[in-house]
Amino acid sequence: MPIGLPARIVCAEGLAAQAVTRHGACAIDLACTGSLPAGAWVLAFRGVARAVIDAERARDIDVALDALEAIASGELDGAHASLGLAHYFAAVNRHGGANRSVRERARER
Repeated sequence: MPIGLPARIVCAEGLAAQAVTRHGACAIDLACTGSLPAGAWVLAFRGVARAVIDAERARDIDVALDALEAIASGELDGAHASLGLAHYFAAVNRHGGANRSVRERARER
């Protein structure tokens, strides 16, 4: 299953951007989201920004990924992590799913 990572745009020119993720600096293609300013958050997969997200959602995703990494490394068992992951999935569902962008949700308000 592919997992998108939150990425914060550092600088952009047209549809090409430099960003920072939990794994460090990377290049991001903005063709799916359109041009974005420095400081914007995106959900990126394989170097492509798939959706514009807000800082709160980026933080929630990073917390969930931290829990998954802790489970995978044996630092945390699944039973103790389940509450944190349940919180993340509830937040994703409350916002209408992982693939909906901030712009799409804002249009409905």
